[in-house]
Amino acid sequence: MCAVHCTFAAMRTMQAQNHGNVAVPTPSHGNLHFRAQIRKMDMTQFEGIEQPLGVALAKRGYSELTPVQKAMLAPELRDADALVSAQTGSGKTVAFGLAIASTLLDGKARLPRAQAPMALAIAPTRELAMQVARELTWLYEEAGATIATCVGGMDARDERRALERGVHIVVGTPGRLRDHITRRSLDLSGLRAVVLDEADEMLDLGFREDLEFILDASPTERRTLMFSATVPKSIATLAQNYQRNAIRIATQSEQRQHIDIEYRALPVAPSDRDNAIVNVLRYYEAQNAIIFCNTRAAVNHLTARLHNRGFTVVALSGELSQNERTHALQAMRDGRARVCIATDVAARGIDLPNLELVIHADLPTNPDTLLHRSGRTGRAGRKGVSALVVPTSARRKAERLLQMAKLQVEWAAPPSADEVNARDDERLLNDEVFASPIVDKEREAIDALIARHGAEQVAAAFLRLYRANRSAPEDLIDIGSVQAARPARAGTRDFPVDDAPPRRGDDFGPSTWLSLSVGRKQNAEPRWLIPLLCRAGNMTKRDIGAIKMQQEETYVQLSQDAIEGFLHNIGPNKTIERGIRVSVIEGQPDMSKPARAPKASFAERKYGDDRKASAERRPYDDRKPRAEAPARDKPAYSKKSDPVAEEFGATNTKKKFGRKPEFAGGERSFAERPFADRPPSDRPSSDRPGKDWAKPSKPDFAGDGLKRKKKSKSNG
Repeated sequence: MCAVHCTFAAMRTMQAQNHGNVAVPTPSHGNLHFRAQIRKMDMTQFEGIEQPLGVALAKRGYSELTPVQKAMLAPELRDADALVSAQTGSGKTVAFGLAIASTLLDGKARLPRAQAPMALAIAPTRELAMQVARELTWLYEEAGATIATCVGGMDARDERRALERGVHIVVGTPGRLRDHITRRSLDLSGLRAVVLDEADEMLDLGFREDLEFILDASPTERRTLMFSATVPKSIATLAQNYQRNAIRIATQSEQRQHIDIEYRALPVAPSDRDNAIVNVLRYYEAQNAIIFCNTRAAVNHLTARLHNRGFTVVALSGELSQNERTHALQAMRDGRARVCIATDVAARGIDLPNLELVIHADLPTNPDTLLHRSGRTGRAGRKGVSALVVPTSARRKAERLLQMAKLQVEWAAPPSADEVNARDDERLLNDEVFASPIVDKEREAIDALIARHGAEQVAAAFLRLYRANRSAPEDLIDIGSVQAARPARAGTRDFPVDDAPPRRGDDFGPSTWLSLSVGRKQNAEPRWLIPLLCRAGNMTKRDIGAIKMQQEETYVQLSQDAIEGFLHNIGPNKTIERGIRVSVIEGQPDMSKPARAPKASFAERKYGDDRKASAERRPYDDRKPRAEAPARDKPAYSKKSDPVAEEFGATNTKKKFGRKPEFAGGERSFAERPFADRPPSDRPSSDRPGKDWAKPSKPDFAGDGLKRKKKSKSNG
């Protein structure tokens, strides 16, 4: 027994790859004594676990279970339905594998011969389904389980043949599983347990109808386990319809959202978003990082921008094929790429190892999306950073989002170029390369370098080589000091509230006038201008005095105490929401120009100002009769001649309309007409001599008059 204790002590010195626990070397198949000792000890270490699964956990190197895994071993959950909420990366796959073991094994050491499936696990994406299948394979290895996958993008015929041979557990995506059920290739009659992994994501992706179809096709006496990072109303409704007296489980780590993740909010100028992302990547130098965007266009833009800056980047969006998606994820896993840029839908279900940094290039649309994004890091006890890049115009939106997610966030300016360079120098000084001893084969080259160039020049060359492969940091626009988030306030107003009465007239005190590039033409109104100014300048409506509106601009009176803070908060671009530009006016605004020119009367617009009024006009009887206007001499009409008629001898061709031209010789006979001089071949066919009209003629053809050459007969 002492030898066994020593063996386990040696085992616990190694870290597990995926769980941060102890890694146990796999014993040889011939060492039966070693395997028997593991079986004997796993039941004392993992109490309540079926024996084959305890052996698998010991071989995998588990020394301690996660909170959600321990919760699933409670005696009251042995045959009950459960609705479990736990954060991403908390070991949910192993948890539901342990939970359904008692239902499948029923106290036996091995599963019976594989026939119809006994358990069904449903995942939202192909990547997550394949990951679940891999986890269940090693977990049920000692129990002799046969596991099959049914996911989109794979050959359905191979899946059908695997189902016909018989399986114990089926893992798949909703669409492909429904297809197999409809084609009668998946028999659910022997199903004992159904597991919905990442149920909230499946509903977000539009799989509600498919899930309901699968659950309706399953036996009613089955166990149904739902695992979800969040439990919105839609998940609660689904659980109420398809679970029987489900037990709600919320682990302590789930109640304190993502305790291993450091949240940072980085306000930047709207035009500086890409530069801030570059500096964040350079500052942390994470082994793997993921950047979330809201649209495919944003993914493509940011991918091109970071690729040009020298980062090894892959993109994930809905326009990629399954093969391209697989290659992109594999590049992240084997280290060929360090940054992944993805949309929320395309990143569903992916599991990237050693993910240390999550950057939100675009703000999430709701708190659940924020938690799903951030949950990609900080898994299995590892630490991670979730950075929100917040444009100054969207700060209040970000504050509301974080308040609804109940997260504690540190507001700070993004890393500057000097801070990035200082962090690079710190990493260089602490690099492990300096701790390695000098070997003999390096001694000669080192002495030669120092002898020729000197130690200082050699150090400078090393520093240049160290920085050569790294992208230079960006200079960011200074937005001033970053204030902490304001506490949540009652009501719906998102600007500071002051209950004191507004100051007007002489009570307002010293002030400065501002000009806004919006007026009546843009439908500007004080009811939305005042909240907009309060949000932008972090001030109350008491700091705003008179508002004078013009056609193209608006003048706003601001108290002298608030003007400095207002200009500081809106930044050097002096632009607030809706693209409104702000400028400071020296003295009083010029109101001499009327806001709108007076509208002229109808008579003035039509007749001008010289028209007499109707009272000044003379009555009709006093007017002199209108004299008859003298006849005007019209120019004589020049008649045009007819050149065609003159060609045939006509005279006096300048004629009035309707008269025929007169010929010099009077009426000529038919023979004297022009065509009589033509040869007979040019005459009309009706005037040709010798034409017998009683005898039908053969139709004319183009070959008339030509000699036809007889075709010679061949001798052959």
